[in-house]
Amino acid sequence: MHQTEKIVQDEKAQLDFSQSMSYGDYLHLDQILNAQHPLSPAHDEMLFIVQHQTSELWMKLMLHELTAATHCIATEQLPDAFKMLSRVTRIMEQLVNAWTVLSTMTPPEYSAMRPYLASSSGFQSAQYRCIEFSLGNKNAAMLKPHAHRADLLAQVEAAYCAPSLYDEALRLLARSGLAIPSEYVERDWTQPYVASDVVEQAWLAVYRNPKQHWDLYQLGEKLTDIEDAFRLWRFRHVTTVERVIGFKRGTGGTGGVSYLRKMLDVVLFPEIWRLRTEL
Repeated sequence: MHQTEKIVQDEKAQLDFSQSMSYGDYLHLDQILNAQHPLSPAHDEMLFIVQHQTSELWMKLMLHELTAATHCIATEQLPDAFKMLSRVTRIMEQLVNAWTVLSTMTPPEYSAMRPYLASSSGFQSAQYRCIEFSLGNKNAAMLKPHAHRADLLAQVEAAYCAPSLYDEALRLLARSGLAIPSEYVERDWTQPYVASDVVEQAWLAVYRNPKQHWDLYQLGEKLTDIEDAFRLWRFRHVTTVERVIGFKRGTGGTGGVSYLRKMLDVVLFPEIWRLRTEL
């Protein structure tokens, strides 16, 4: 066979995916790209659907990383935990940018599709609720929006009942010999976290001598990065909603912007932020 003919045949063989797994097969692209079903005649509904679907995919990855990082902290595999926590921060940056895309939707464009949403709302996102619980913002009332689906409720309840990322960080500080009160090492994990002056002093000991407590110091900064990014995510959510719907009530029954603004005041890792004033 002529060398050129052989090259052509080899190239054709390489481009034939009928007998092997293709890119689309691996990623299940048929299912993903056919999962957008606008209910209104509005052109902009496709943007609304894709933005929320992609955000849910990023949140799925975030939960995957948060769950693993929390386990790694509990088992003192800190280099692995640091890598995962850094990835969580980068995912949140992607979610911030997603709000920037949605903000191109104007109020008349949203109004054209809003009646078709019924009572569906991002407030009902089970994955977002798991993220909040995993980061320590526990609230029993937030289980109710998921009560209509037993499988989702079980998922959210598991995150609600488990130690949060910060709970495991404090348990690590205690195992490292720092003075963490016993009620912060073993407690009812479903209860909201209450800041402690004693816990702040423990973190201060870490930050005043970072070389001696290098891993714990790094952990504190990874947690700071996450909360910093989370605040930006929340803020972009508020400003985008206000830009698009003003102060109307949310489709899920919340106060809309007023509710979201209250969430801006939630501090996940309070002692790590407070200690900066004392340094």
